[in-house]
Amino acid sequence: MLSKELIAASTRPILLSILERGENYGYALLQEIEKISAGQIVWSEGMLYPVLHRMENEGIIESFWQEAEKGRPRKYYKITEKARPIIQVEKQQWSTVNQVLKKLWKPVKPIRNST
Repeated sequence: MLSKELIAASTRPILLSILERGENYGYALLQEIEKISAGQIVWSEGMLYPVLHRMENEGIIESFWQEAEKGRPRKYYKITEKARPIIQVEKQQWSTVNQVLKKLWKPVKPIRNST
């Protein structure tokens, strides 16, 4: 499992990347991230919905209600046009962090002492 700090930092870019693929509702977002991460990232509803609401207040996602095949209507979320450049910036930032960590985590060859 990931630390709370890493989960908090990565939630927004993960959600934007999933929603970039298409609209989705809360519970399905929880299932999708767990599936994509092979169970390494498990979010709770109590963690997810405040982030979705903040993103909605920022205008980078919007929500709408839609009837479900079974049961009650579901609240779906989708990205807005305002989100598209933000997603590109998020991708670049996380790509940079990933590249730096990969370089730092390469095995270091021991330096031979010539004495």
